[in-house]
Amino acid sequence: MAITEVTLCGIKLDNPVIPASGTFGFGYEFAELYDINCLGTFSFKGTTKEPRFGNPTPRIAECTSGMINAVGLQNPGVEAVIGEELPKLQKCFNKPVMANVSGFSVEEYAYTCELLDKEPQVGWLEVNVSCPNVHGGGMTFGTDCESAASVVKAVKAVTTKPVIIKLSPNVTDIVSIAKACADAGADGISLINTMLGMRINLNTKKPVIANKMGGFSGPAIFPIALRMVYQVYEAVDIPIIGMGGISSAADVIEMMLAGATACEIGAANLVDPFASKKIIEDLPRVMDQYGITDLSEIVGGAH
Repeated sequence: MAITEVTLCGIKLDNPVIPASGTFGFGYEFAELYDINCLGTFSFKGTTKEPRFGNPTPRIAECTSGMINAVGLQNPGVEAVIGEELPKLQKCFNKPVMANVSGFSVEEYAYTCELLDKEPQVGWLEVNVSCPNVHGGGMTFGTDCESAASVVKAVKAVTTKPVIIKLSPNVTDIVSIAKACADAGADGISLINTMLGMRINLNTKKPVIANKMGGFSGPAIFPIALRMVYQVYEAVDIPIIGMGGISSAADVIEMMLAGATACEIGAANLVDPFASKKIIEDLPRVMDQYGITDLSEIVGGAH
């Protein structure tokens, strides 16, 4: 019998499949399609201190084997998330949920995390220091060791739940930033967020996206994500959540062999809203195909 359970920062998951922030809303939208309790957990829509309308449209551009988005962290703000979104989620999801947090200052990160830390349904805080499409925002923290560490220290000082830092791939040395976060007290690392990319409309001869550039995601970035997870696994002793172009059960296993304890599914959810469910259902078959009986035993197995 295939054992798909894994433990992430002390919390047991039925399986390692986690829909990524920004691709699964606040969960209840997908609960209209299927029972989302089949998921390991999910990371809800990126939340900031104040409400955000996001970037101007158009915000999406299609690419070969992927997409570019520059949504710009559109969300109702942390107070509305706590007062309106989480009560809706509670009616359809009976597991701990991952809260994804962004900010424009160390103080904002700490404020938002402190509030969400008090919510019983929140199991982990996934702190996004890597969003590449908000001017003056997360990316500046995620591209510098000292800045990333300062966010970790501030959040850890006001929270009790596991803090997972989501890193940007748009750096020259992701390992040094991951180590700085681990040394500052992070409980886990998420990687990678989107690559920075753009498209140009040949008719207008202007960038497709109003923001000019945005986050490139989808199957095309999987080899880059896999490489970075592999590198970071050798440098830190805290759990890693791997993501970036994962679209099949085989991808999940490959990412876990590279060093991921769990895996987030992003762009695939936007192509097929049942993608995460299908991956979970297919895991036992793929495990059997490769002679794997217990997923927790293969983490880092490629090293």
